[in-house]
Amino acid sequence: MTAFTTFNLSGLEAFDEVWLVDAEYSAQPGCRPVPICLVAKEAFTGRELRLWEDELAAAAVPPFRIDDRVLFVSYAAPAEFSVFHALGWPAPARILDLFVEFRAMTNGLKTPSGAGLLGALVYHGLPAMEGTEKTAMRDLAIRGGPFTADERQALLDYCAEDVYALERLLPRMLTRIDLPRALLRGRYGWAVASMEHRGIPIDVPMFEHLRARWQEIQAALVVEVDARYGVFDGTTFKREKFADWLIAHDIPWPRLESGQLAMDDDTFRSMAKAYPVVAELRELRSALGKMRLFDDLAIGPDGRNRTGIMPFRARTGRNQPSNAKFIFGPSRWLRSLIKPEPGMAVAYIDYDQQEFGIAAALSGDTAMMDAYRSGDPYLAFGKQAGGIPPEGTKTSHKGERELFKACVLAVQYGMGAEALADRIGQPVDMAKRLLRLHRETYRAFWMWSQAAVDRAMLLGRLETVFGWPIHVGPSADPLKGANARSLANFPCQAHGAEMLRLACCMLVEAGIGLCAPVHDAVVIEGPADSVDEVVARARGIMAEASKIVLGGFEISTGAEIIKYPDRYIDERGGGFWDTVTRLAGPVPHPQ
Repeated sequence: MTAFTTFNLSGLEAFDEVWLVDAEYSAQPGCRPVPICLVAKEAFTGRELRLWEDELAAAAVPPFRIDDRVLFVSYAAPAEFSVFHALGWPAPARILDLFVEFRAMTNGLKTPSGAGLLGALVYHGLPAMEGTEKTAMRDLAIRGGPFTADERQALLDYCAEDVYALERLLPRMLTRIDLPRALLRGRYGWAVASMEHRGIPIDVPMFEHLRARWQEIQAALVVEVDARYGVFDGTTFKREKFADWLIAHDIPWPRLESGQLAMDDDTFRSMAKAYPVVAELRELRSALGKMRLFDDLAIGPDGRNRTGIMPFRARTGRNQPSNAKFIFGPSRWLRSLIKPEPGMAVAYIDYDQQEFGIAAALSGDTAMMDAYRSGDPYLAFGKQAGGIPPEGTKTSHKGERELFKACVLAVQYGMGAEALADRIGQPVDMAKRLLRLHRETYRAFWMWSQAAVDRAMLLGRLETVFGWPIHVGPSADPLKGANARSLANFPCQAHGAEMLRLACCMLVEAGIGLCAPVHDAVVIEGPADSVDEVVARARGIMAEASKIVLGGFEISTGAEIIKYPDRYIDERGGGFWDTVTRLAGPVPHPQ
């Protein structure tokens, strides 16, 4: 491989050096990685570095410059940065992640060979390593050492081949990379690796106890919970009995085109929100369907849940961690396994009604902004629409507020009148009236929302203020492509993702112990005796991130603090957790 010329790296003249980097490591589920090797090549000069595990362990800092005059380039940067964290190395100042930029270039479009490095090379018509060879080398790295001399050479050559692939790919992609904003996306890679390195503290004795008794607990759950429903025969859910129960409780349930009751979990989730009595039955069905529930959660020997956060995997740019491996992926009751270590505290900090606030700010709808700033946008909407008197409160007009809340959420989800009617358990005419009131109250928002869809159809793309795009039109992937509803939702969802990413970057850079991102929230930890101060700082940073994304409009946050020996409790799953742990019996004392 020869060094790049100034011509084919046009656009990178602001940097003294451009380092192309790849690293290999082994890692078991829930564990921090064990570095194996690293290969780096400087693009302008062609200088190449190869370091094996012993050389990496002896290095206090990276073997190349990482200041703001140097560009660090990799493909899926959190992987390389997991090695940096394992070695205690500092972060590069300027980061370009070609995986993220390939996702941005093709978001919504067809990528026949996927979004990995091989897929990006094929997409650009560049030579790539055979998939079977890549799989064999990856399996060797995952196996871990000790390695023979031949295996060592093979891994170093494999690592170097990925660097050479970057060398071919970068100039081909460079003309389509929005470099200033691409560096912001690259910056998030360091925050992701930091969170994956830290992990989420788990109550391991309780986890092991529940795992050991899970089959017994499942059988006991059916007996206890079904006593309130009568819809099971043994451990088998009976549709006919469930239909009778719905009739007895006057609950209208969505049906399939065939006329059968819809039994998917999304329907149960939606109906549980409208009819809370359904919630425990949904949790039971979910629990019975997950025999490997405790085997799949990725928990390391230090009692921390760690798994890949998978940034930029969703079309909106949101993270997509494994639902099976991430503690926030399975049922809500399982989150009560989160427990701070002695002397520590964890905090769950979430943006309040984030999407409503984003829609208000981006659309410039003053009525919507006023509703958000009131502190209770659902109640404010009801008052603005004339459905709740000016003196009404959350307590005095609880039922009316719930209807207006359901309408707001329906608009955010792109639901029509029939779906909203199912959600609120009211006639379709009532749902139509609520949606009409929303359109009349927030006219500027609706004009902006329609304009976004029109712009996407006309120009073939939509993008956020920081440039995360979605592509539409004839070349879009029919399986990944966007319809009018998803295009209308994209600005709020994608700007919510921008906001959380920026907040995560700022939190990590401020030295706050960031454990994980959760949709519109973060989990942090800190010493129990100073956690209030840490949370106040974190909330200030999250507020600042929202103002940066929304041009000065602030999205407020709420915080729940849990100090040892307490555990995290999601109120929507707390009752089921109590039932499960009571049936499990006390945790045995260690022998």
